[in-house]
Amino acid sequence: MKTITISRQYGSGGREIAKMLSEEIGIPFYDSDLLAIASEKYGISPGLMAEYDERKSSSFLYGIAMLADGITSQEKIMLPYKLFQAQKETMIRLAEEGPCIFVGRCADYILKEQKRILKVYVYCSSMEKRINRIMERDKVSQREAPGRIAQRDRERKDYYYFHTGQEWGDMKNYDICLNTAMLSYKDCTKVIRNLLQEKG
Repeated sequence: MKTITISRQYGSGGREIAKMLSEEIGIPFYDSDLLAIASEKYGISPGLMAEYDERKSSSFLYGIAMLADGITSQEKIMLPYKLFQAQKETMIRLAEEGPCIFVGRCADYILKEQKRILKVYVYCSSMEKRINRIMERDKVSQREAPGRIAQRDRERKDYYYFHTGQEWGDMKNYDICLNTAMLSYKDCTKVIRNLLQEKG
């Protein structure tokens, strides 16, 4: 396998698994740093790219675009597509350069035609565990955590559908689905690594 994509529920630990896997097998993984690479190459404001990250076109995004000087109305309409295209082209280029891991950002869809790709979906069937992870990682209160989880999952789902026309989290889009309510991050990493070894 040359490319690994990891889609994940918010608070499931997908990013942490990608990082562990990257360290164990010695290939880079790209998450939010993908935005910086795309921003630099395509001359897009890093702040604007970050605001758009895994969020579909919305009135909020257009509100940001309206504040940008020197942008025509047509450019404002096309901005969400331009931002996605910048990420897409960056992702394809990085995948062509060598083995790597991508976290989220429709990577499983964008790179689906590649011959040597493993598409992973990480979820957690325990809301309690997701809440505890978000509280620890993002320093939010127990009261705030459920709302944050619902919002980010909804944003990712809408973003995925907006750009792919498919349902985010639909298991038929992935090669393997891992439940971190039952498996530790280390277990998940081991399963992926073993699968990579079996598939050569």
